[in-house]
Amino acid sequence: MIKRTLYFGNNAYLHTKDKQLVIDYADKEKAKITIPIEDIGVIVLDAFQLTISQTLVTRLLDNNVALITCNEKHMPHGLMLNLDGNTIQQERFKHQIETSLPLKKQLWQQTIKAKINNQRNLLLKRSTVYNNSFDNMQYWASSVRSGDPDNYEARAAAFFWKEIFKNYIPDFIRDRYEAYPNNLLNYGYAVLRAITARSLVASGLLPTLGIHHHNKYNAYALADDIMEPYRPYVDEVVYKIVSSVNYSISDLDLFDGLEEFKLTKEIKSELLKIPAIDIVIDGERSPLMIAMQRTTASLYQCYAGRIRKILYPSFK
Repeated sequence: MIKRTLYFGNNAYLHTKDKQLVIDYADKEKAKITIPIEDIGVIVLDAFQLTISQTLVTRLLDNNVALITCNEKHMPHGLMLNLDGNTIQQERFKHQIETSLPLKKQLWQQTIKAKINNQRNLLLKRSTVYNNSFDNMQYWASSVRSGDPDNYEARAAAFFWKEIFKNYIPDFIRDRYEAYPNNLLNYGYAVLRAITARSLVASGLLPTLGIHHHNKYNAYALADDIMEPYRPYVDEVVYKIVSSVNYSISDLDLFDGLEEFKLTKEIKSELLKIPAIDIVIDGERSPLMIAMQRTTASLYQCYAGRIRKILYPSFK
């Protein structure tokens, strides 16, 4: 069953009773709401006067709910996860920690191949005219070697970002701190990262120990690795938002003052639907959150030496 993603942008008191999340709004004209905790997958806390009880936090983590907190700019800033997400976690940690470098490089090769193919398929889907240069991405994906020493990931990314928004924002630069729609991409990737980390914990794995990412300050290196082939699904959501906005290119100089360029409630609502996106994995359709669980479960099987290939989605 697909788990719910809940967003709290108003002041409220969140607590629990009878295995339910209870929402008491500061605005007393709003009725109290109760939601079964077992139905929840992700919670986004985005109001500075939200109060959440310790008992509720414990119950949420017991049910492997990912808690995302936002900063003063309303961007995802922190993530809380269950540290005891699997009944045989010690055995799974052991397999993960003892994974050989050659296997990690092979898994990264698979990851980058899947990412580039999904990026290419998104470009093909969203382009009105076929571009022969898209074949470059097919070549790059097929040329990725163990560990991606030739850095085909970066080549494909540079091409992808040049193409994806060019009909709407010709000079778009992908960077966390650059202009719109980077803010939308950042938000969507933060949601995807939380889903990935949650699934890794449920599969009994440490989100910190990556197969490629290894920055000593990164507590979610493995999540950052495994989410890579899923990024194009976020990119498509943002593409749809960008393409639906009615503006002229000259308006880009003024985007800070235009409401449609901000993370409005409506845009956040679209980005928070990411866990429920219908995708294809292993020839079957399923919501992204469930597909991610299949991916992380297959990753553990690779660590344990039972299979040699991670199960990733194919963008259609």
